[in-house]
Amino acid sequence: MTDLTGEMLIGATSVFGDTGTFRARNPRTGEDLEPVYGLGGSTEVRKASALAWDAFATYRETSGERRAAFLDRIAANLEAVAEVLVARVITETGIAEPRVRGELARTANQLRLFGKVLREGSWIGARIEPPLPDREPLPRPDLRQRKIPLGPVAVFGASNFPLAFSVAGGDTASALAAGCPVIVKAHGSHPGTSEIVGRAVQAAVRESGLPEGVFSLLHGSGTHLGTALVADPHVRAVGFTGSRSGGLALAATAAARAVPIPVYAEMSSVNPVFLLPGALSERADALGTAFVASLTTGVGQLCTSPGLVFAFDSPALETFLGSAARSVQNSQAAPMLSPGICSAYAEGVRRYASHADVTEVAAGARDETIAAEGVTHLFTTTASAFLADPALQEEVFGATSLVVRIEDASQLALIVQALEGQLTATVHAAGADLDLARQLLPELELKVGRIVFNGWPTGVDVGQAMVHGGPFPSTYDGRSTSVGTLAIERFLRPVAYQDLPAELRPAGLDDDNELGIFRQVDGQYTR
Repeated sequence: MTDLTGEMLIGATSVFGDTGTFRARNPRTGEDLEPVYGLGGSTEVRKASALAWDAFATYRETSGERRAAFLDRIAANLEAVAEVLVARVITETGIAEPRVRGELARTANQLRLFGKVLREGSWIGARIEPPLPDREPLPRPDLRQRKIPLGPVAVFGASNFPLAFSVAGGDTASALAAGCPVIVKAHGSHPGTSEIVGRAVQAAVRESGLPEGVFSLLHGSGTHLGTALVADPHVRAVGFTGSRSGGLALAATAAARAVPIPVYAEMSSVNPVFLLPGALSERADALGTAFVASLTTGVGQLCTSPGLVFAFDSPALETFLGSAARSVQNSQAAPMLSPGICSAYAEGVRRYASHADVTEVAAGARDETIAAEGVTHLFTTTASAFLADPALQEEVFGATSLVVRIEDASQLALIVQALEGQLTATVHAAGADLDLARQLLPELELKVGRIVFNGWPTGVDVGQAMVHGGPFPSTYDGRSTSVGTLAIERFLRPVAYQDLPAELRPAGLDDDNELGIFRQVDGQYTR
């Protein structure tokens, strides 16, 4: 399962693409890695999508228990190749081993979490309204509703989470849980990782006795293969984590189809942090240290990295900046995920450094032996300058943040109004700040998907109540989440059955509730 071949996985077969070749590159050393990978194109997309569509007819009818066992099998297969997989992730991405192992555990756990969702059964969304033949002025028919899977889903692997947001990550897990076959476009920066994970999923399909088209893994350029995948008529939804330009391009392709499809794209976020006066006065030094610890997690290459900090100009803010500056100066350079990401990061840092109204506060230690070197930077500006230049809230993907000095209380409301949609907002508040926090909260609710109090945005718990999404442009569709069990809803749609004969009623809509699931019956939730 772990011998790398450079091939794509189309159903049960392995295929070496013939539209070009590429290698992964070690971001620490700059060396090209073996093996050579073959790029696919529209031919491979058509084969994979046809297999997926053929598999959908069978897979959508599998029971929740069978799908849950399949997800459990994927998790077990990943754990069985953990040592080889962890080593390859480190080589291809430069991510430190503890985080890789943590991400592998998260990947396996979220697969099993969706298995629990399937066994529990409320994802079916069963609603029953018994007939009322004597109702006036018109009788009510027998009405029953459930949710069904959309169809094959195209998933685009992320650069910054090679396991948890890639081949067998949250998009794949939630789509498979919903009953949708998945076609993954692997990210080009970690193809070996993708192949190891892909073969683990492919083996689970076989071991579970499922149709081969339930899963395929493709390599190819985003502009060619990715566009062909989203445009394919068999594909019925898209899951994407990446840049704003990439997400918008896929959304445009999906919207231009004869039959448009939903695109769930997580794109960009600067995750503003608000340091309210009481909190800053009480713990400015500790806040500065904790802020930089969050900023430098993953070399700043997390979608929840705190890229903007807002605080009222005061002596306490100077204490915060001094603490943060010391932590930045003590931070060590580390490899970024790829040469392309490193180059884009360097350009973002230059944009801040050359801005007339931005001042650099501190920079971290360099290590020129690292090919894709990521160095921490901290900048500051005024609220007046921030409000005058929308470019100052553009994401810099890496360990760089901008502290904005609020000069006047009236600027706070203007700042929140000016912010784009974000994945998170963080508020640090003390008891004396609660009135201000109470005013801030409803405004932030309109701007973000998750509001963090007295914590930091990095670290996303995978559970029932988490929302990892937000208003545009943090995501393309702000009504959804890509983390947590609610993610399954993206790949389901409701169907109502009127006066359906008892003999034809699908599982979960029968009178006896043989599945034993929670349902809404005549407006009341019950088992």
